[in-house]
Amino acid sequence: MKLAVLAALSLALVAPFRGASASREQVPRFEHVIVVVLENKAQDDLLGNPAAPYFNSLARRYAVLAGYRGVTHPSLPNYLALVSGSTHGIRSDCTTCVVRGRNLADTLERVHLSWKGYAEGLPRAGYTGGSYRRYAKKHMPFLYFRDVVTRRARLHRVVPLAQLSRDLARGRLPSFALVAPNLCHDMHDCPVATGDAWLRRFLRPLLRSPKLVQSAIFVVTDEAFSQGEPVPALALGPLVTPGSRYAATTSHYGLLRTVEDAWGLPRLGASARTGPIRGIWK
Repeated sequence: MKLAVLAALSLALVAPFRGASASREQVPRFEHVIVVVLENKAQDDLLGNPAAPYFNSLARRYAVLAGYRGVTHPSLPNYLALVSGSTHGIRSDCTTCVVRGRNLADTLERVHLSWKGYAEGLPRAGYTGGSYRRYAKKHMPFLYFRDVVTRRARLHRVVPLAQLSRDLARGRLPSFALVAPNLCHDMHDCPVATGDAWLRRFLRPLLRSPKLVQSAIFVVTDEAFSQGEPVPALALGPLVTPGSRYAATTSHYGLLRTVEDAWGLPRLGASARTGPIRGIWK
């Protein structure tokens, strides 16, 4: 009798921990996903760098994606991979090329979820020019898909970054938001300290917003100068286990798969051959 009681007590004590472990392995159904993409940095350019105090404070408070890597060179094919699971054979930062094929705009809309691209410095919604001051088209991949640029309603979902705070305030933030800082704030053309200060201004209101408590924010980097080298990447928000770390090798394809698994979307391209980001969720 005593043995039976002890066994039952043991199971009762262990069960909550098993449940917690199982929940961390599952990708939550996010209300919103915001992805911010930085440029051309290796992991140790930011992690542990005193010039990036805010980034490092986020790394301590939330989750480091320690095995995150770009998939190729240069920038553009990495961005295409992030939203479609493929580089589509693109090997340059072309500004007039157009690709066919499915992307997140397609799969999200099919299940009645919304999306937008927010680009800092974009002169107006739907602008398709290759650059404008410190804005660079190569960092906004939705503008390269034929089924986006040929449909006015879709094209006008690529908007200036200033629109994001207004959308959040009005309850119009899309399910998926891709954020492209300008060439200074993404650390491409300016020092790490400049980009870190921008991240602080941009992210602090989002991380404090009661409208995003069931959402996730990812800060990732398109590529490092040495292919295959880990890049700075974080998962942020109330759904993230504080101080956690995802050590497995992952990439833009793994982030895409995480978004797909969260919302039950069909897997695009190479995302079908990788796993989602697990083990960091509450």
